[in-house]
Amino acid sequence: MNFTEIALTRQSCRSYDPTRPVEEEKLQAILEATRLSPSACNGQPYHLTVCRGDIAREVAKATLGMGGINKFAVNAPIMIVISEKPYVKTAAFGAKIKNNDYRSMDIGIATAYLTAEAAAQGLGTCILGWFDDSKVRKLCRLDAPVRLIITLGYPKEGDPIRPKKRKDMTNLVSFVE
Repeated sequence: MNFTEIALTRQSCRSYDPTRPVEEEKLQAILEATRLSPSACNGQPYHLTVCRGDIAREVAKATLGMGGINKFAVNAPIMIVISEKPYVKTAAFGAKIKNNDYRSMDIGIATAYLTAEAAAQGLGTCILGWFDDSKVRKLCRLDAPVRLIITLGYPKEGDPIRPKKRKDMTNLVSFVE
């Protein structure tokens, strides 16, 4: 699959097959792609905690706020928790001087790599920003803020690829010379 094919087929999966485990080699390929993602000063100011089994289900339950939002997450066999880590000194200096949050950018880029490689491996993902930070920290034994949680697994058979609803290119891009 080339990158455009990945971009066209990757979507937020909300219907997982809980009976189909993710093969270890596919998980390792996803984690390696994430490791290779670019970051400010190559600092990689994040940590990935891979949750499976009972812990994955408990982490999924910590994403269920507001009357069942993210209820599909309990069927994902893997939850990847992305927590924030400190900047390396050079990135911290640049962030302060430029008043820019490079950690959030780096976490976003890593997440894009993670979800793209998962799609290339035939797996579904959903990026979750709604969760109980203190519960997830306790479950994963983390001492740093949790920024995102990614569900990972095989979509249920017959889960259709939805049409992309995106802004028109003329509303998104401008050219200057």
